[in-house]
Amino acid sequence: MNDLLAVRVEGLTRTYATDGQQVAALAGVDAAFARGTFTAVMGPSGSGKSTLLQTAAGLDRPSAGRVWIGDTELSKLSETRLTELRRNRVGFVFQAFNLIGALTVEENILLPSKLSGEQPDRQWLASVIERVGLTQRLQHRPAQLSGGQQQRVAIARALAVRPDVVFADEPTGALDTNTAGEVLALLRSMVDEFGQTVVMVTHDPVAASYADRVLVLADGRIVRDLPQLGAEKIAEVLATRWKG
Repeated sequence: MNDLLAVRVEGLTRTYATDGQQVAALAGVDAAFARGTFTAVMGPSGSGKSTLLQTAAGLDRPSAGRVWIGDTELSKLSETRLTELRRNRVGFVFQAFNLIGALTVEENILLPSKLSGEQPDRQWLASVIERVGLTQRLQHRPAQLSGGQQQRVAIARALAVRPDVVFADEPTGALDTNTAGEVLALLRSMVDEFGQTVVMVTHDPVAASYADRVLVLADGRIVRDLPQLGAEKIAEVLATRWKG
């Protein structure tokens, strides 16, 4: 495995049984995600973009093909080891903030470390908390925060273990336009300032314009692998019926 890659998938296939028939959500996807880069994954509904994220993150096992996080191949891991890898080397940010209401901001951020039984790097954690603007909110509970602040907590929690990669699935889908822009700028800064790797599923060309690279999926396959084009050009690509 090239040590410059955070994630790699090879021949990734995922099929589901629907009404007695096998439906391919992914149909042999090959992709690599370099460390310190921000990739947006786009495509129409049912194209396989969320399935790609879930299988690459170890949340779902592929029907065929292989996934590496760093130099670790996921198919060789037991469920226990796979859970440990997700806690220690992968960060997750979703549209739903998935915070625990009974815990403070600080306790929510520290939850992955607590579950893994490992002490967090306090210097790293302090820098993350400061960068996401939560230093004065650590003892608040989620209900006392705005939606944007709650998503900042989710981002800080994802980064707390200094993961190999952060997978984000429609992270701004529940936010207004201004707040969404702030969250996207924060994810961008985590790549630029901290060297994090982000893979983000989005349907929004404006959100995708914050990324370095855009993968477009259709029918379970990558049909375009594009450098950053800007929101207008990305929208044009999505409006075109590409043939693999």
